[in-house]
Amino acid sequence: MADQYDLVVIGSGPGGYTAAIRASQLGMKTAIVERELLGGICLNWGCIPTKALLRTAEVYHLMNHAKDFGLKADGISFDLEAVVKRSRGVSSQLNKGVEFLMKKNKVTVVTGEGKLAGKGKIAVTKDGKTTEIQAKNIILATGARARELPGMEADGELIWTYRHAMVPKVFPKSLLVIGSGAIGIEFASFFQTLGSKVTVVEVLDRVLPVEDAEISGIAQKAFQKQGMDIRVKTMVKSLKKGAGNVTATLESNGKTETITVDRVISAVGIVGNVENLGLENTKIKVDRTHVVIGPYGETGEPGVYAIGDLCGPPWLAHKAGHESVTCVEKIAGLHPHPLDVSRIPGCTYSHPQVASVGLTEQAAKDKGHQVKVGRYPFVGNGKAIALGDTNGLVKTVFDAKTGELLGAHMVGAEVTEMIQGYVIAKGMETTEAELMETIFPHPTLSEMMHESVLDAYGRAINI
Repeated sequence: MADQYDLVVIGSGPGGYTAAIRASQLGMKTAIVERELLGGICLNWGCIPTKALLRTAEVYHLMNHAKDFGLKADGISFDLEAVVKRSRGVSSQLNKGVEFLMKKNKVTVVTGEGKLAGKGKIAVTKDGKTTEIQAKNIILATGARARELPGMEADGELIWTYRHAMVPKVFPKSLLVIGSGAIGIEFASFFQTLGSKVTVVEVLDRVLPVEDAEISGIAQKAFQKQGMDIRVKTMVKSLKKGAGNVTATLESNGKTETITVDRVISAVGIVGNVENLGLENTKIKVDRTHVVIGPYGETGEPGVYAIGDLCGPPWLAHKAGHESVTCVEKIAGLHPHPLDVSRIPGCTYSHPQVASVGLTEQAAKDKGHQVKVGRYPFVGNGKAIALGDTNGLVKTVFDAKTGELLGAHMVGAEVTEMIQGYVIAKGMETTEAELMETIFPHPTLSEMMHESVLDAYGRAINI
């Protein structure tokens, strides 16, 4: 007789393993099915290892600017193999951490590829052998993979996806990055800092196009000052592989040109892992490779739910984790609040960093809000000056009538850590009045958050 569970989760990324833990906490007999490594893409091939690489780039940047801090450092170089090894070690440590959490929470880990096999049934295949398990409820958390452009598919040698870019065998002296979202910009920043000549191509009119236009403009100028060649309103028409390099044909304003680079990174979005899940015999709907869900992760098939990158945007690990808890608590008969997308922060860990939550200034106006906008530059902050990192801005957007914080947008040092202050403020439905009365510690970068709020109402002290 097949093993029976209250809940089976297919996929062990941030959404999947969080769902399993929360279900166990609520008294459900739970299993998780994983075909590769516990922790999914984020932990093994995404969020975590890329941050390890970017930390290396940050330290390398500081070493090369040692004299700015009264220090001496000569003959600075890097060992690519050791850089990659450290990154993989960080991921391995966290992978073991998830394994420990599964044991601690008495979650059964089933290794293999899972697919729906009828009502309440999951077929798990490993090494050509298939077993069946049963569950009252099933959560699909199979995530997504890199989208590939027709005729420009990755080969792992000359044309890379993010997975190849994390474990380079050689360091490219020149690099073309297609796409300027968070993934593209983070890899562009990493390789540029370590000395590669990087060209970024973006089909839209600015880099980081989901961010506030003013913030992405500041970021773009910073990247260009570092030597990055950024081409906006530009398309890559073709890639021709040579012996150790790639020639790209670019088109902009009806004109074409070619550039030759050592390697290419394709970062043009993701597609959901909907294949081989057994969806074809269900009422589950798929829209452009992503499973369609309701406010609590419910699909069109009774008893089957979906969460994370498999579903709609934003495609972020922390969104998947929150979504999973909401889904499980709904299954358990609790009354969780549905996910509010406007309260999900976005972070890009480039140099400078970019972070945001809520509506951009333009989006707020498009929705009919009369707005008050506050700004505070890093150059006016004592801690930023002491750090030697004064390029940046904190921007806040308020509803002029109610004082509601509509959005917050930052570019500069450590803004990916600071943004959570505004996330909490939005979650508590804070107005400008409470933020103005909040005491921020001195000297900190976070003081700029206070000053930006004050500036929106003509009360800034230090500018």
